[in-house]
Amino acid sequence: MTYKSIFKGRLEFGSPKSFDKVRTMYQSRVENYYKNDVLINEEEVFDASSSSFVIPRLITPSTSQKTWKNTVGLLAYISQYAVAGEFGGWLIDNGTIISHKTIEPNSDRAAVQAFLKGRALVEEKGKQDEAIVELTKAINKFDRHALAYERRGRVNHILKNYQDALYDYTKSIDLNPSNTAPYFGRGLIHRKNGDIEKAIEDFNLAIKTSIPLQSIYWQAHRRKALCHLETGDYAGAFNNLKFYSKRKFKPGDANQAWQPFATFHYGRALLAAKNYTEAVDVFKQVEAMPTEVEAVDPAEILYYKALALKKSGKNGYRKDAMQAAKMGYTKASDLLASD
Repeated sequence: MTYKSIFKGRLEFGSPKSFDKVRTMYQSRVENYYKNDVLINEEEVFDASSSSFVIPRLITPSTSQKTWKNTVGLLAYISQYAVAGEFGGWLIDNGTIISHKTIEPNSDRAAVQAFLKGRALVEEKGKQDEAIVELTKAINKFDRHALAYERRGRVNHILKNYQDALYDYTKSIDLNPSNTAPYFGRGLIHRKNGDIEKAIEDFNLAIKTSIPLQSIYWQAHRRKALCHLETGDYAGAFNNLKFYSKRKFKPGDANQAWQPFATFHYGRALLAAKNYTEAVDVFKQVEAMPTEVEAVDPAEILYYKALALKKSGKNGYRKDAMQAAKMGYTKASDLLASD
């Protein structure tokens, strides 16, 4: 049996001396402990210029779960000598996640402990100022701490310190261009500031630096689509809405609750593209979906389904239009009056 393994992340060792020590231990462990049964090629991941271990994205076949476990164990081993960073690993069998691991430093080093403490305080109500203090400590201890800058940016975002948030997100990106979260966060700030083009660019980068197995990948698709929708650009939003509406999210994934909204606007994008028959089918799907957040007005769904039916030359549009009109949707009344 052949599995697919995915690895993505970066570990920082802080100095050339620490980097050389870890690289030597890595080589020894691969040869003597794992007998070279690992999935990562050492020559491609150690970056002496930044004293780091970097995999922007690695997708590779694996013939056994043992090889996957060896590789995860190896990453966990060297992570404890890192001053900052994080790794994600996924083992996939025919599209199903068999195993997922997040690997990060958890040593007694001051930068590590300050970051972990600050990160834990980020979302805790009333603790944001304390979070900034701890995250700033982590940055002061290790000034290339991309994750600490990103989390501090998130805190500043929560506190509506938008300029400070932009600085932190941008600094994080400069230090680690492969990390997704700061692109996403900066995109939210740009959208809030009305810089839609910049927001779209950042959400695009968030999509490119993440993978479909990550929730943030789909959040970025939705946010990018919203930017296009705000300017009436259904063509620009088309693929983002299509991918999002057709994705099968696992129960509990927050993205699932947004599918009615995305699917409805995908129907509208199909209308704009004159794919009327397919639009009818999509609006019918929306009618059958439970809504939790950003619920679409049922009258609006009926109206656009009626419009798609009419434009596709099918019968039955008047029934939907009349029902929408009874619900107070003015455009439905106009549609009926246009006959």
